[in-house]
Amino acid sequence: MKEGNLRYLSGFGNEYATEAVPGTLPVGQNAPQRPPRGLYTEQISGTPFTAPRAENRRTWLYRIRPSAMQPPFRRIENGLVRTAPIQDGPPPPNRLRWNPLPFPEEPADFIDGLVTMGGNGDASARSGVAIHIYRATQPMERIFCDADGELLIVPQIGRLRIATELGELEAGPREVAVIPRGVKFRVALPDGRARGYVCENYGALFRLPELGPIGANGLANPRDFRTPMAAFEDRGEPVEVVVKFEGNLWAVELDHSPLDVVAWHGNYAPYVYDVAKFNTIGTVSFDHPDPSIFTVLTSPSEVPGSANCDFVIFPPRWLVAEHTFRPPWFHRNYMNEFMGLVHGIYDAKAEGFAPGGASLHNCMAAHGPDRATFDKAVAAELKPQKVENTLAFMFETRFVLRPTRFALETDALQRDYDACWAGFQKLFKEK
Repeated sequence: MKEGNLRYLSGFGNEYATEAVPGTLPVGQNAPQRPPRGLYTEQISGTPFTAPRAENRRTWLYRIRPSAMQPPFRRIENGLVRTAPIQDGPPPPNRLRWNPLPFPEEPADFIDGLVTMGGNGDASARSGVAIHIYRATQPMERIFCDADGELLIVPQIGRLRIATELGELEAGPREVAVIPRGVKFRVALPDGRARGYVCENYGALFRLPELGPIGANGLANPRDFRTPMAAFEDRGEPVEVVVKFEGNLWAVELDHSPLDVVAWHGNYAPYVYDVAKFNTIGTVSFDHPDPSIFTVLTSPSEVPGSANCDFVIFPPRWLVAEHTFRPPWFHRNYMNEFMGLVHGIYDAKAEGFAPGGASLHNCMAAHGPDRATFDKAVAAELKPQKVENTLAFMFETRFVLRPTRFALETDALQRDYDACWAGFQKLFKEK
């Protein structure tokens, strides 16, 4: 792709402007009668036109050919991709955990390697999420576009080089990438293969959470989000474009690359975030805050304080609280939690939760530290301690996550997961 420069940048969620060829970005008018250098003007809107100004997302594209220039789509096989509402049977109240899914035996690009673990809500109603795992062993030659939701991608093995309509991004383990709904992209694999997690968000766009009493600083800072500079392909070879629409995959053949945007400006764009730049907040007295204090991005719902989805991380951090049980405590939760582990050991589990694996604790499913972690925590000397060499994360969502048939039948499912809480002895002494 031919990459250009960034003319100006005013922050995450605000206005960006960039051009790959000098003089191709119109000044003072979004849709002039004759755009510079024979480009076509096109707007992509990620929210309704009348959304409040603070929430409105749109970008103006100046491209070599209009997107409208294409033949009809044809249906193709969905593979293991599923879309909410998931109707593979009644969701069990059981706690679930999976070993890392193996890479496919046959060559698979980012699309082929997608498998849906569960979902909630309804994509058609613009509510809820689906959670997938990708396992790619070859780069994409085709182009992908998700019309059902935005994609929050959490790499676990291998880097992803993502060429989008708005430019190129690279994301590897310890980073996350977000591809907005409707933006076309292609994934290359600099390391030969890649595996990770995807949250397909049907609801309100991910954004930074409000900070409330924390104040102006802390958690994820706007300046640390990377947005691509304009880059384009002026290629006349045939290319297949795959679109996910209303839960199904559709394909169309174009005689040119649709990644041909020469210049753009707006606030609806892909981005990457390095989670090492997350400013973790914690206690300096006793107890410790709820895990919501680790929220990187949130997709709010119409109910204040009840997120369609929160993206939460558990990064390296200091533990300094006095007379406090430091790992996550035993709890039952109103929200529903899908967890993944990028690397290291999660501080609530001594074993069984491996990098690339996952767990699901739905509404009111009792969970917490396993026996080994509990014994270690209650006996620990409470001096300042650094949690290091770990990165776990959680997709926390208000609706029950309904596992797919694949998730409940795969050999990766740990059918003895409940045993990690067995053997807690009665310690109570009435006198």
